[in-house]
Amino acid sequence: MDFEELRRAAFDKARDEHDVGFFWDLVKHLRASASFAAEDGSMGGIGGSITDAIEIVRELMGKDLGDDEKALLQAKFEDYLAKP
Repeated sequence: MDFEELRRAAFDKARDEHDVGFFWDLVKHLRASASFAAEDGSMGGIGGSITDAIEIVRELMGKDLGDDEKALLQAKFEDYLAKP
């Protein structure tokens, strides 16, 4: 399976099993999550928080990923799909 097929299959499995932990684990490994976690919650940071959240979603969907991130996520998808 290619990256997109693996992502879709893993997301479908996690959705069907209501496995929020799977998605949270993925988010923790994304580049954009580091800047999102650094937000202080002030009104001045809200615009950045929204932008960072959008970037996290884009990365979860396989957009704007570096080769290292893509390889890591692909391995996570394969491991997740191999679990009974």
